[in-house]
Amino acid sequence: MAKRKVVLLGSTGSIGTSTLKVAEDLPEQLEIVALAAHSSVDLLAQQAKQTGVKHVALYDSSKESDLRAALPEDVNIHLGSEGLLEVSTLADADMVLVAIVGTAGLEPALAAIDAGKDLAVASKEILVMAGELVMQAAADKGVNILPVDSEHNAIFQCLHGHGGGEREVSRLILTASGGPFRQTPAEALKSVTVEQALKHPTWEMGRKITIDSSTLFNKGLEMIEARWLFGIGMEKIDVIVHPQSIVHSMVEFVDGSVLAQMSHTDMCFPIQYAVTWPDRVRGGLKPLDFAALAKLEFEAPRYDDFPALNLARRAGTVGGSMPAVYNAANEVAVDAFCDGKIAYPEIWGVVEKTMDEHQTVASTDLAALIQADAEAREKARELCQS
Repeated sequence: MAKRKVVLLGSTGSIGTSTLKVAEDLPEQLEIVALAAHSSVDLLAQQAKQTGVKHVALYDSSKESDLRAALPEDVNIHLGSEGLLEVSTLADADMVLVAIVGTAGLEPALAAIDAGKDLAVASKEILVMAGELVMQAAADKGVNILPVDSEHNAIFQCLHGHGGGEREVSRLILTASGGPFRQTPAEALKSVTVEQALKHPTWEMGRKITIDSSTLFNKGLEMIEARWLFGIGMEKIDVIVHPQSIVHSMVEFVDGSVLAQMSHTDMCFPIQYAVTWPDRVRGGLKPLDFAALAKLEFEAPRYDDFPALNLARRAGTVGGSMPAVYNAANEVAVDAFCDGKIAYPEIWGVVEKTMDEHQTVASTDLAALIQADAEAREKARELCQS
């Protein structure tokens, strides 16, 4: 394959650091040409020196002088939201990998698409908030949207060579680890602490996504994301709990056959496939030892005790701005829980009440989506304070 030149947005987070490891393992196939971070100046500067990039973006412009002092003089610094747009449209890049938590990656993603760049998506919020808009923009520009999330990447791999869409596909089955409270009685969820919610049994991730994994909001966001990535109705997207996290997701076809993608719980696997697609290359990743695995378990989610999944199905079915509201209210509620303002089960309650009071608008208008997002955040904050 020809060497792929990648802009990495969110380089200092867990996905970003894993991407840099993949790039280090594949120097002939992958070159990082720009890095972007929110405010982690020291790590960003260290990464820039290691990769030799000539462009870095820092969202927190107040730290410009610190970053300038830590970088070689020939490195260009791009600041704020405008800086993210600048590096996302660099002429010598052919792919932008978006690993920014939250909705801050949406406008850079759209800018990258408009500039003709392939987009590797690790930020669920981009497709949850504006899936219809993003997928239509990509189709118009003839660029590829490549999923980095392990679940969507697994489905992407299983669907390779099957272009029949809903004519061939019966179900998309997203796997969930079940989080730290998979077997916790419903009554005990009222007393869950932040520390307990941050102890994920399988994956090592950032604060927001770890809390979301415990509430299953992470899986709800993935359901909505899958609806747009693969053009499948919400009624054909299911979730199964799989504690070992070896099967990353499955596709059931209309003839009853099921294809599954399996690998160790290492985000380097989906990242490598996304940035080297359509090729498969030998990197530094370890294959499975099936004898050592011994067993794989599956069980149904506890929909009543973890209502994030039902709320996601409702948001994805209603469509329009409702998925953006689902996402925005959850972000506010997670922050409120982490700050000790609400109890753990109230995360679900805040999202449901915010959705109940929202008047849905069409999702093809970016300004309307941004407004719906802002209004949902304000409503969710009011609910958290009350």
